[in-house]
Amino acid sequence: MSYITLVRHGQANTTARDEHSYDKLSELGHQQARWLGAHLRETKAHYPRVFCGTLTRHVETAASMGLPEPVRDARLNEIEYFTLAQLFEEQHGVTIPTDREGFVQHLPLTFKAWANGDIRNAPETFEQFETRVSDALREIHDDDGPAIVVTSGGLISMVVRQAMGLDIPAMARVALAIMNTSLHRLHPIGADLSPVLFNAVPHLEAPDRHFAQTHL
Repeated sequence: MSYITLVRHGQANTTARDEHSYDKLSELGHQQARWLGAHLRETKAHYPRVFCGTLTRHVETAASMGLPEPVRDARLNEIEYFTLAQLFEEQHGVTIPTDREGFVQHLPLTFKAWANGDIRNAPETFEQFETRVSDALREIHDDDGPAIVVTSGGLISMVVRQAMGLDIPAMARVALAIMNTSLHRLHPIGADLSPVLFNAVPHLEAPDRHFAQTHL
């Protein structure tokens, strides 16, 4: 069966405030990925097809997981959230948050403004993001055999939005919930891909690993 398992990358540089600085794994991010890779091997998970985005944090996560060399596809890259946030602040005076509580409020506002076309000169439109995600997932689904895809939380939230018909606030809540190195699985049900697993971290469930259940 041609199902798809999406993996969010490991924890990245949490102190960053721009795209370039954020795009590398922390040491904890590498450890999360190593634990996930070990779990997949122990459970004999079979993924003959491996994909990831072209961002450094995607490639590093796949490598630390011990996956075979993935097919790198820029359509699987994250939105440029820091860039959008900077434009949103410049154009509308919405301050970029410095803590998780502020981020929880900021993300849905940013998504809504972006989707409404209220952020000028964005790196891509919301519609372009929707299209590249659906195109990439459709191509992966149309080929044979299970696939594993290392990507980012914003992209995973878009996949869930498209599968479940979510509105923008619900998509933002999904994005905020997604943990580093979490697993998300899509199975074909009829002609469509449907979520059958969301935000699973079996490799981080032991009490001595709860500290590694990170969102940022």
